[in-house]
Amino acid sequence: MTGFTRRDFNRAAAAAGATTLAAPALVRAQSKKLKVGVLLPRSGALAFIGQSCQRGADISPALLKEMYGVDVELMNADIESNVDVARSRAEKLIDEGAQVLMGAFDSGPTAAIAQVAEQRKVPLVVNIAAAPQITEQGYKYTFRNFTTAGELITNGLALTRDLFQATGRAPRSAVFMHVNDTFGTSMAKGIAAILPKLDYLPFKIVDTIAYDREARDLSVEVAKAKATNADFILLVSRLNDAILLVRELVKQRWSPQAVLSPGSPGMYEAQFYKALGNKYSDYCISNVPWYNPKAELTRRVEAQFNKQFPQEKLMFHALNVGFTFEAMMIAADAFKRAGTADGAQLADALRKTNIAEHVMIGGPIQFDAKGQNTHIASACIQNRGGEPKVVLPESAAQAKPVFPVPGWQERKA
Repeated sequence: MTGFTRRDFNRAAAAAGATTLAAPALVRAQSKKLKVGVLLPRSGALAFIGQSCQRGADISPALLKEMYGVDVELMNADIESNVDVARSRAEKLIDEGAQVLMGAFDSGPTAAIAQVAEQRKVPLVVNIAAAPQITEQGYKYTFRNFTTAGELITNGLALTRDLFQATGRAPRSAVFMHVNDTFGTSMAKGIAAILPKLDYLPFKIVDTIAYDREARDLSVEVAKAKATNADFILLVSRLNDAILLVRELVKQRWSPQAVLSPGSPGMYEAQFYKALGNKYSDYCISNVPWYNPKAELTRRVEAQFNKQFPQEKLMFHALNVGFTFEAMMIAADAFKRAGTADGAQLADALRKTNIAEHVMIGGPIQFDAKGQNTHIASACIQNRGGEPKVVLPESAAQAKPVFPVPGWQERKA
């Protein structure tokens, strides 16, 4: 879900094109087994998330056999959080017989893989990657079941309005704090462009404060934010900086009405709860794509997850497992309808995808002419009792939203 500039995209695509074999894909005979090349960052900077996504792939074969009667063979490859490795591993998987590719969480590697998929005429189903350029290249073999960065922001801000309406509140000011890496900066630019056009939001941003991703001390930034006397914090973060921020808020005894993210990771991760405990991790709000805990398919996915990973809870892997499983399901559904693993016919079946029963919140899984699913929605997630709970939309809610949130000193340990 990391940010990715057009220059980065072009560099990745050019690198992929420079070494991608120009030969057409091998014609793959009709088969009852679908070989899926799973490309995820299971080591390197994004290892934790890649391993989380891998769980979504691992639970898929058993479920898809039940749902579609399709045998799915996983051909797993670690892309090591690296663009060049992603490209070479995609090539290798295709050479070894992969009939469809799935991945790759990060936009840079996904761009390189998409280039390989296009030239080798092997479909790629994207589980998570937000760079708009991925579905703006005219590719015929790339299908993304995740939001673009712009949609992520728009959905997140719309849920912020819904939160205020549901709680009968209308805060007038926010201080915007964001990590200054590629993702945080691109989100900041998007918010600056989109927010002024949204007349349904009651607040104005009174200051914007950027900080370094590797920062070990946010005392100066929090003091500056506190001095604005803003009603709440609008936050775009990663995991470690989100933990630092909350600790500093407690230390400086500033209790804003909320710490709210319009579409970034960090505050719903298991480590966030472990580091801060329920007292200080609770009530933080993240507006992100999420699974529907009330959906029947979610219950089936959770049962399989619990069977294969009994020491873990699906809720702490919800986004990663949910979108990865759906990507696998999309591939299996297309394979069954196509009746073949031939790349061109499989891609044609993917274009006609229309899956009504799914895991993630939103409308039916369908792809537009660019290969983009535009029906994905976000949910308002609020930490409650050391767990991420859906509080909006009401149709999927597990609890009622709380805003303003209790002050740090008012909470019980």
